[in-house]
Amino acid sequence: MSRFRPSRREVPGLNTASLPDLIFTVLFFFMIVTHIKDDAVGVDYTPPKGSQVEKLAGNSSVMHIYIGRPAGGASAEGGGEMCVQINDRRVGVADIPKYIAGERSRMTPAEAQNVTVSLRADSAAPMGLVDDVKRALRSSQVLKIVYSAQESD
Repeated sequence: MSRFRPSRREVPGLNTASLPDLIFTVLFFFMIVTHIKDDAVGVDYTPPKGSQVEKLAGNSSVMHIYIGRPAGGASAEGGGEMCVQINDRRVGVADIPKYIAGERSRMTPAEAQNVTVSLRADSAAPMGLVDDVKRALRSSQVLKIVYSAQESD
């Protein structure tokens, strides 16, 4: 009867040798899949100063419109004409509705309804040009406009 002893079996420990490989694989996947949008600003502008500045929440349906002098060259120093840039492309005021319609066609329907425009105008930009841009946005049914400014001292 003494031949049979009760055996105590333990559960083996979890092998974590391949865990770093798995973590780096997931990290590389997200690095490749994630798209970071960054505009190449071709306009020199100095934002106006404001007393009640709030940060705009990150949103994929935000379009940036820059109003200022063309960057680089003699026209930026010599007081050249103001130009309008939407995202990465310079456009005329008359072309804004067509460009926005093209951008909306690439968005999902939910994003197309909630398009927000971040207007980044130079502090010396003529108000007539800013008003023309606002009228073009209104004709494109873009009614959410956010004005960019620097916080005053």
